[in-house]
Amino acid sequence: MGRRAGQRRRGGRETVSARVGGGLARLVPEPDRPRGWTLTLDDAPQSCVDLDDPTYLGFSYQRRLGHALDVALAAAPGRPVRAVHLGGGACTLARYVAAARPRSTQQVIEVDTELTAFVREWLPWDAGWRIRVRGADARAGLARIPDGWADVVIADVFSGARTPAHLGTTEFQAEVRRVLAPDGLYAANVTDGASLAYLRGQLATALAVFAEVCVTADPAVLRGSRFGNAVLLAADRPLPVAELTRRAAGDPHPGRLQHGRELADFTGGARPVTDADARPSPSPPPDVFSGR
Repeated sequence: MGRRAGQRRRGGRETVSARVGGGLARLVPEPDRPRGWTLTLDDAPQSCVDLDDPTYLGFSYQRRLGHALDVALAAAPGRPVRAVHLGGGACTLARYVAAARPRSTQQVIEVDTELTAFVREWLPWDAGWRIRVRGADARAGLARIPDGWADVVIADVFSGARTPAHLGTTEFQAEVRRVLAPDGLYAANVTDGASLAYLRGQLATALAVFAEVCVTADPAVLRGSRFGNAVLLAADRPLPVAELTRRAAGDPHPGRLQHGRELADFTGGARPVTDADARPSPSPPPDVFSGR
């Protein structure tokens, strides 16, 4: 299915490309990893995968999600869990869970079945991993999962470079909460910049649905100085804020965590988002991906 793109060599390997439902998908070789690849969609970076090391998380926001998968789940580190991934891409985090928590059972819901086929062809995962990919809209696929089935639900869904409006509302998050076990965790990748109105709305939405919420991001993103990713975590139990703060600070791209009163002050007067007034996440500036 995938076709090679001529004259796009790096380190002896060629960039691989294919037209998929969401646009032009490319797998670009990672220069420092012999079997590492970056998946882009219409030139927007989506995922990094190292076929020799499924625990490799090349993007800072994915490492922040990895921190949550390591220390913020009810199950002890290394123990298997049941995970739902809304948005598949190259299934980077599903690979991470399979390696870090062997025998985990995972469902990936990815609307772009052509992208899934492209990834399966060029970046296959271990046949013994319990990863099932369903071709469906994230919210529609979530509705098919039984009550209390998941230990963690991870939302990392983009149409182009924007998260669809119906995946950022109280109704959607209530559906996530239904699917989670009582001690389960919701984790979401949220993008925003400048006014931070979208991020504040997502935090207000989570605070309306869950008992505990925190957010981690590059300090420049939290100041609105640049467009970027923030990782939202929510649960109906205390979150390991101190350990998450330590891990964020020690990352190669250090992050800042906000929780409690600081989070309430950051969210300000933002109101929870409902299906009736939802909007997609903002588009990134034209040059935001030019450095990669």
